[in-house]
Amino acid sequence: MLEPAKLRAAAHPDGIVDLSVGTPVDPVPAVVRQALADAANAPGYPATAGTPRLRAAIVGYLSRRCGVRLGEESVLPTIGSKELVASLPSQLGVRPGDIVVIPTICYPTYEVGARLAGATVVRADTPDDVPAGAGPVRLVWVNSPANPHGRVLPPTALGEWVSWARAQGAVLASDECYLELGFDASPTSVLSVCDGAYDGVLAVHSLSKRSNLAGYRAGFVAGDPSLVQELLAVRKHSGLMVPGPVQAAMAAALDDEAHADAQRAVYRARRAALWSALVAAGFSIDHSQAGLYLWATRGEECWSTVDWLASRGILVAPGVFYGPTAGRHVRIALTATDERIAAAVARLS
Repeated sequence: MLEPAKLRAAAHPDGIVDLSVGTPVDPVPAVVRQALADAANAPGYPATAGTPRLRAAIVGYLSRRCGVRLGEESVLPTIGSKELVASLPSQLGVRPGDIVVIPTICYPTYEVGARLAGATVVRADTPDDVPAGAGPVRLVWVNSPANPHGRVLPPTALGEWVSWARAQGAVLASDECYLELGFDASPTSVLSVCDGAYDGVLAVHSLSKRSNLAGYRAGFVAGDPSLVQELLAVRKHSGLMVPGPVQAAMAAALDDEAHADAQRAVYRARRAALWSALVAAGFSIDHSQAGLYLWATRGEECWSTVDWLASRGILVAPGVFYGPTAGRHVRIALTATDERIAAAVARLS
């Protein structure tokens, strides 16, 4: 559906500025590349549960970043986070007739994963939005900072979701892949609001955004140890193993904060430049407190905005990709080089 706009944007004399996807473009940190190379002689099968080195790095990272203490039985590496988002309902035994709750405006893979399990999807942004009597709720997804609109849930809201999900006997899964990219707000992990009791709660993390490791497919899930061990048993038999060299690279990335701080500063500068140019061009920016996107509107149907920007050689994603109530916004990614961001700013001016 976006192809005509892409072709139009590509026809610009100075080339396309593609801000439609959140794919990192900056280099993989040197410390990570070195760890990958050092572990390259890996002829055996990797451990599904992760190496002791990686599990210790995940536990250490969560302690520093989120202030939580987890045992190594409470963490599990995943092949990126999208793989887990798509497969989590099935891996948890969600069945036809069960309810999976997802945000009103969200990453499409939450719904895809529920549909793959045969479940019914309910969209809700607070527990009060979930219709009474809709059916047995088995899984609740929250996403903060959120894709596409960058809204950050306060700790009280996360706590309300945890309490409500537990009352339903449901698993609360929090997608936190943008946790490190707070700009106008300080994102909180769901693990930080559990008072040390993680039953029924999972946090899903990715190194794609924090460390530019989208190409490595490097993520992890952490939380309720009984749920993590249940997932481990399923994943062992499914062959869902993170390659050994990637596990070594993940450990190096999680242990190093300097590169994450530097990357955040790069995104902050790109964000500021785009935000100012969009506002000067007549856009309003909603939410966008954190993450890799600006959630922008010109007060018109989103495809009209897509076309307006494409005529200037800028490609963005229409809001309707993310939910039926998002038809007047577009998602604008910060994941382009400084040169391409500068080109977009000049065209908007």
